[in-house]
Amino acid sequence: MLLITARDITDAQAAKRTTVSELTLDGIVKHLTRGEQVWTQIMVEGYGELPEGMLDLEQYRMVGGETLAGLLEQYTAAAHRTEESVAALPDLDWSVPLPKTPWSPPETIHWSARRILLHLIRETAQHAGHADIIREALDGASTTAQR
Repeated sequence: MLLITARDITDAQAAKRTTVSELTLDGIVKHLTRGEQVWTQIMVEGYGELPEGMLDLEQYRMVGGETLAGLLEQYTAAAHRTEESVAALPDLDWSVPLPKTPWSPPETIHWSARRILLHLIRETAQHAGHADIIREALDGASTTAQR
């Protein structure tokens, strides 16, 4: 649905805020791409280390010559990498320690691959809804109207 929402959007539209939120289409695509990348890394490597760039605030907007088309290509590639990584796991009960973040509890928490995938699905669904609202405010289009 996210790819449908972003169809026929210019870079200028993708970078435009349409609500009181700081969210933009480009930022949502970039954030979801980074989410796929870091959570797949956490799931596959299982070291409990914080992946580089996981907390980087630049993941919320286009910078330095990036384009929406390029971000969408990166998103698609990250999703394919997630699929390939899941297929290579012994099973979805594969458990890994989560990386420590500023908001983590003091004890080490472990999540299964299944839980990581459910987290990615929830994040994608939530932000795809945000993207649909932003798109509708941009030009009146919505995901249901574009199918």
